[in-house]
Amino acid sequence: MRRGLFLCLASIVPCLTAGAILAQDAPRLRGPEPFTRETPAPPMQRQVTDDVRVRRNYPDQPPVIPHSIEGYAMDLNANKCMSCHARKFTEQSQAPMISVTHYQDRAGNTLGGLAPRRYVCVACHVPQTTAKPLVENVFTDMDAMAEPERQPERGRH
Repeated sequence: MRRGLFLCLASIVPCLTAGAILAQDAPRLRGPEPFTRETPAPPMQRQVTDDVRVRRNYPDQPPVIPHSIEGYAMDLNANKCMSCHARKFTEQSQAPMISVTHYQDRAGNTLGGLAPRRYVCVACHVPQTTAKPLVENVFTDMDAMAEPERQPERGRH
């Protein structure tokens, strides 16, 4: 019994020590306060409202929202996004029409209206803000990986 307890403790102590060492090197996103202390939320960052479409980083990436959506109604009875992005309003609003996939259920059947699983636009589409990134972005665009920059040929004039 004692030997089993000793072996159990002997195996736990190195794990605890390694965990403490790794925790010291882990990046902290919250700041110097302990996570148990309540701190006031930082102010909301301003949304980018230039209405310029942003290039997607990979196929099937949901487009980002290039305008402010503050105050937009999105509940059981109303979806403000559809007042511009629904097919029947795109000509007057000049907003891009939502994809036909938003009218399909999980089985791929086309519905007469917006699919319930696509009703809450901000589940996939997000507005951009002027917030500074919390961590460095090392993302490499898909095109840069697929087709590296071509170096100019040397010796040709």
